[in-house]
Amino acid sequence: MAGNLADPSQNPPVVSKGYQAKGAYQTINGLKTYVTGPESATKAILVVYDIFGFFDQTIQGADILATSNEQKYRVFMPDFFEGSPADISWYPPTTDEHKKLLGNFFSTQAAPPKTLSKIPNIVAEANKLAPGGAFSSWSILGFCWGGKIAALSVGADNKLFKAAAQAHPAMVDPNDAKSVNVPFAMLASKDEPASDVSAFKANLKVPNHVETFSTQIHGWMAARSDLEDPEVRKEYERGYKTVLEFFHQHS
Repeated sequence: MAGNLADPSQNPPVVSKGYQAKGAYQTINGLKTYVTGPESATKAILVVYDIFGFFDQTIQGADILATSNEQKYRVFMPDFFEGSPADISWYPPTTDEHKKLLGNFFSTQAAPPKTLSKIPNIVAEANKLAPGGAFSSWSILGFCWGGKIAALSVGADNKLFKAAAQAHPAMVDPNDAKSVNVPFAMLASKDEPASDVSAFKANLKVPNHVETFSTQIHGWMAARSDLEDPEVRKEYERGYKTVLEFFHQHS
């Protein structure tokens, strides 16, 4: 496939603990946004984090996306929850209180329309940072809850994104796939219902890559990733490599 990652020895190894971010925070359309990648990059990726917000594992992933391919990207990860993400101790919910807190969070902070309405203005303002006043293409990658946002962002009315991907998506709805209008990748974990994943793939009418990482939990490419586990670290790296190759081919 076009756009294989460079020789791994040329790329910094995945850091298991105490990751030092390579990018910086900027305000984009009023939201604190992690921005990484070379200022000369002509293509961009919007990353939609999971419900736990900015975590080292997710930030490291954004840095990998920015610089690990022969095609360099400027990567933007906005703080859609404005400093009030869900607490990672709530998941998986083991008490009634956790269930209530998560339910409230999903119905208020994480309600998809609230986030979807912000994306066009974020892209418009981020384009001002591109070398020529606009990036030549945008892709979108979402984790867990963000995976739902990514799928909804590339529905029938999408004119912003040329390619999209979701990793360990939450709220998988095969009906969402029917409207997707750009090449789409889904990297599922062992925790998403296999029947939903296969039905989603069956409904896609666009070039796609649907794969289940059968040894990995919901969250292995974002906040819930235990990068001190060698198998998780290997599949984390492979997940980002897969997304990059897909974007390189289709964006």
